[in-house]
Amino acid sequence: QLQLVESGGGLVQPGGSLRLSCVVSGLSVEYYAISWVRQAPGKEREGVSAISGTSGSTNYADSVKGRFTISRDNAENTVYLQMNSLKPEDTAVYYCAAGASWSPTLSPGRYDYWGQGTQVTVSS
Repeated sequence: QLQLVESGGGLVQPGGSLRLSCVVSGLSVEYYAISWVRQAPGKEREGVSAISGTSGSTNYADSVKGRFTISRDNAENTVYLQMNSLKPEDTAVYYCAAGASWSPTLSPGRYDYWGQGTQVTVSS
């Protein structure tokens, strides 16, 4: 059964850090592109980072470049998003998504399989 399960969200003060995890079952993260996509209330989904299958190339939205790092553990079939220097505007539900793309695209429409999401709130 194909499943993506996110965890690691929570409430953090501005400037703080969180590490999100996406445990995948039913497909191999080594051969699929995996993206982290966020959606804030009243806003459209925004791809913030992605990692491609096989090569492991990475991609980041300008809004998070230099602060977020995506990585994966093939043995654990898990993809991570390390988020540092968090800002209030990073507040959103964060989803991981998988797709059969050769490139680490940030376009949410290119991903076919989605997790349930984890809430990240950045507030003092």
